[in-house]
Amino acid sequence: MSSPIDLEPAEDDLEERGWLVTMLRRYRTQLLALGSVVVFGMVAYAIFHLTTEVRYDDIVLALSDTSARAILLALLFTGLSFFALIFYDTNALEFIDKKVPFPHVALTAFSAYAVGNTAGFGALSAGAIRYRAYSRMGLTPEDIGRIVAFVTLSFGLGLAAVGSIALMIIADEMGPLINVDSLVLRGVAGVILGLLAVLLYMGRGGRVISIGSFTLRLPDSRTWSRQFLVTAFDIAASATVLYVLLPESSIGWPTFLAVYAIAVGLGVLSHVPAGLGVFETVIVASLGSAVNVDAVLGSLVLYRVIYHVIPLLLAIMVVAATELRRFVDHPAASSVRRVGGRLMPQLLSTFALLLGVMLIFSSVTPTPDENLEFLSDYLALPVVEGAHFLSSLVGLAMVVAARGLGQRLDGAWWVSVGCAVAAVTLSLLKAIALVEASFLLFFIFGLFVSRKLFNRPASLVNQALTAGWLMAIAVICICAIVILFFVYRDVAYSNQLWWQFEFADEAPRGLRAVLGLCIVASGIAAFSLLRPATSRLLPVSDDDVERAVAIVEAHGIADANLVRMRDKSIMFSEKGDAFIMYGKRGRSWIALFDPIGPRHALADLVWRFVESARTAGCRSVFYQISPGLLSHCADAGMRAYKLGELAVVNLNTFELKGGKWANLRQTASRAVRDGLEFSVIEPQNVGEVLDELAAVSNAWLEDHNAKEKGFSLGAFDPDYILSQPVGVLRKDGRIVAFANILVTSTHEEGSIDLMRFSPDAPKGSMDFLFVQILEHLRNAGFQRFNLGMAPLSGMSKRESAPVWDRIGGTVFEHGERFYNFKGLRAFKAKFHPDWQPRYLAVSGGVSPMIALMDATFLIGGGLRGVVRK
Repeated sequence: MSSPIDLEPAEDDLEERGWLVTMLRRYRTQLLALGSVVVFGMVAYAIFHLTTEVRYDDIVLALSDTSARAILLALLFTGLSFFALIFYDTNALEFIDKKVPFPHVALTAFSAYAVGNTAGFGALSAGAIRYRAYSRMGLTPEDIGRIVAFVTLSFGLGLAAVGSIALMIIADEMGPLINVDSLVLRGVAGVILGLLAVLLYMGRGGRVISIGSFTLRLPDSRTWSRQFLVTAFDIAASATVLYVLLPESSIGWPTFLAVYAIAVGLGVLSHVPAGLGVFETVIVASLGSAVNVDAVLGSLVLYRVIYHVIPLLLAIMVVAATELRRFVDHPAASSVRRVGGRLMPQLLSTFALLLGVMLIFSSVTPTPDENLEFLSDYLALPVVEGAHFLSSLVGLAMVVAARGLGQRLDGAWWVSVGCAVAAVTLSLLKAIALVEASFLLFFIFGLFVSRKLFNRPASLVNQALTAGWLMAIAVICICAIVILFFVYRDVAYSNQLWWQFEFADEAPRGLRAVLGLCIVASGIAAFSLLRPATSRLLPVSDDDVERAVAIVEAHGIADANLVRMRDKSIMFSEKGDAFIMYGKRGRSWIALFDPIGPRHALADLVWRFVESARTAGCRSVFYQISPGLLSHCADAGMRAYKLGELAVVNLNTFELKGGKWANLRQTASRAVRDGLEFSVIEPQNVGEVLDELAAVSNAWLEDHNAKEKGFSLGAFDPDYILSQPVGVLRKDGRIVAFANILVTSTHEEGSIDLMRFSPDAPKGSMDFLFVQILEHLRNAGFQRFNLGMAPLSGMSKRESAPVWDRIGGTVFEHGERFYNFKGLRAFKAKFHPDWQPRYLAVSGGVSPMIALMDATFLIGGGLRGVVRK
């Protein structure tokens, strides 16, 4: 491996040539959010001009003219569509060969689509909902990633297939609607169908295809066919929801299906939450020449309510019902309740977002004349004016609180309750909006039923909104402005409008509400973007280390003795019976291992760590965590990625007998013939040989052109070495190799950290040292020995494994020039250990590569430490 001096010019060259790529990667999430806002702004401008001849009253009239039969049919087809959506997940689980009880799958899938269709960003996406729910059902992050990939691809490919088939059939009717020649439409549809046919042929029999060093197992023909039928049924049913709401026209259902498929696809590609505006623009532009635009807009409003809002309400009702005690006696209901407890915060978060939008939009739309006349008889004008203005601000507060609800913050719960109660009052004072008030009361009911779920103490004021939430707020503000100008497009603007206060002057009320909304929203955005991050972490105190060591001694996690290095900060639980040790690199707070302490303290400690990092303006990372912590990380909105596998030897069965131990027996015999002698020096006696150990350590560092590491690795620090036993090998009375042994008083687990030997140590010394330490610990009554992690080990390159796993698997196979991945696993494999997966968990939206790079630099002490051995 090259020296640091050789690599410095390469780094400078990279900085000169790759700064743009680095910036794009670092701010990818923010740029994507900004791009979505720009796209929505352009779409809003387009739809505003497409509706030049449409008036607000015409849309209200079109809504009122919708027949009860059409609404009932729309509800029926909504139910059919969501029933089909459940089978996306069941087929995905069958494809990855995992079994989950159907009630759990049904509730998870229904809730995921109810949330994803309504919001569809950040923690309120269908994938995030699945991750939270399925992680508690025993599925690994790899399994959940494959489910999400299967569902996403099957919907995308099915949408393309359905749309293309419909387009091939009705190209002659479709062409005039969008001013494109029918031959061009059939050509495009034919190309898409041809590509899909090739993909279907390649996947026959579950065929595995290779692309470079990656392999991918495609679903077999049976799975493809079954999933296509599910997707086609889903798309057809959801399209019919909108079709039955439209007034009668010359457009047939097949033509409309093609238009609908295109609109949905473009809405998904836009990355705008729920495709808002994009979907509507495509529908209006395609159907506006055949159907009155006011009728189309009225049908779109009803479609959003029936297909997006009602399923969300139904999901909340189902989960709320399981929370009531009288439904929990039956074991099946209790099992569903546990799943529902994972989903309820996200459902209520989405509903809060929806209600906030409703309050904002209602503050910029006119009050029905009969309601306004009634209010003028009983209320003073300032009351009505104030209710309109405050309604928009309360709506914005609910949007902000929605994020906290998804994170189960008790502060967000109280803010949401207060806002909802205030909003009920305001909705009655401003417009006698009974439907609006009913939704708010239902929301309050859901909050109180699930009160115990919101138990995380945190200040909502300290919550910096992420790029996704800022995007959502920007989209809401733009939409409110467009609605305002659309509703009052016949009112000539003048400066006097801002100062007009009359019951009949509704345009000025809307203007003031939008102005207040934009000012407060801008302040929130500025606070989130410009708030300073905290500086360096405070150094750990001697008292904190002593408390942490006492916890380590009581819980038998040998690696946790790394807290004795004093190079990491420590965060204790509220009761002081558990702790997290962590370091800071760049904007990453990186926790090492699982929290140490009793199981009941883990969830709150994980949340406190994530929340503290967020408050400091940093991202949270957990490094080398066990599968048992994944559900807690999912609750905190983190995503997990496999790092490798931990090698653990069962000392109860360890002995050098049998054929599989032949190589180690020969190594041990040769070491004895070479004159090597093993002994364990207890901590109280290590000081007598400390200088000799230091000489071996320095010689090893010099011979390997290495420097001391940190964080997840110990260094030759005298206080650290003196705190634990040391196993040594002597030749002719001189120490030639040593390893410090990490143990606890529980005698559950042992491990080693520093493993160093002099250049003249006989070959095989380290193997012999390991064998002797294992036998020593076994004889001392220890249960297991932790050999440490083999990075990137056990990461799949096959089938539908996540991209992270396939990249890791490829690096493991072909990355020997950078790191001895295979050699390290092969060394550990000599001891026939059990392999246990270990993960990297990062805050939602953060690239795992950034987090892993920060962890690597933290371990190596910067770039120089990383490039040196």
